[in-house]
Amino acid sequence: MLVHSRRGRWASWAVFFGLALPVFALPLGVIAAASFATHWSGVFPSGPTLDNYSSATRGESLQALITSLVTAAGASVLALTLGGWAALSAAALGKRGRRTLEALFVLPVAVPSVAVGLAVLVAFSKPPILLNGTPWIVVIAHTVLVTAFAYQSVSAAVRRLDPAYEQAAASLGARPWYVLWRVRIPLLLPSLNAAAGLCFALSMGELSATMMLYPPDWVPLPVQIFTATDRGALFTGSAVAVVLMGTTMLVLLAVSRIRTKATYR
Repeated sequence: MLVHSRRGRWASWAVFFGLALPVFALPLGVIAAASFATHWSGVFPSGPTLDNYSSATRGESLQALITSLVTAAGASVLALTLGGWAALSAAALGKRGRRTLEALFVLPVAVPSVAVGLAVLVAFSKPPILLNGTPWIVVIAHTVLVTAFAYQSVSAAVRRLDPAYEQAAASLGARPWYVLWRVRIPLLLPSLNAAAGLCFALSMGELSATMMLYPPDWVPLPVQIFTATDRGALFTGSAVAVVLMGTTMLVLLAVSRIRTKATYR
């Protein structure tokens, strides 16, 4: 820790347990407790049951989970491809070009996601690209929202790369595409994996733009949670939210293990 005195360390831990835990951990704990309850009588939910999870892991909820996984995976792949390639290209541009490209990718994050959803809806509701009413419009909206994070992550990693590796490969006669594929991209694997995990997590939890775009046969899990709580099924909605959090954490854990292996490669 940065605090070296015993009294300072105790004060830091007191601030952490007194402020950070109630702000971040307590709301999640309440959701977890509510997911096992049937009613709320007092400070804490009561009436322990597993029926909420029975509803949260089958039927429409299970289909919504699959929809969210497919949407997040598709958006992450597209965002990583577009953002990563743009970050690699920006390294060859001048300062003004890099700033312009960065502003282009960061713009969707700087405005409310509802506005992004409306923009995507208007843009793809008429020919020549008619995607309204299809799952693709949701995937594209999520891609627009998360590509900035992929670009920023990979761009920062590109700036930290030691040019000596590429220069050594080029001096041995390696062509530019070979240097890119066998030198730069392997060195960027940890950052690419981190960006993929971040994009996936953000897409899994996206609601505002999704509410404006999703077709009736493509309902992601956050929409399912909102619908359940809106009609008064608080405890079922809490169980679905726990399933969403657990699934996202499992995927991020898997990505983290891949990133660790890539780091020591």
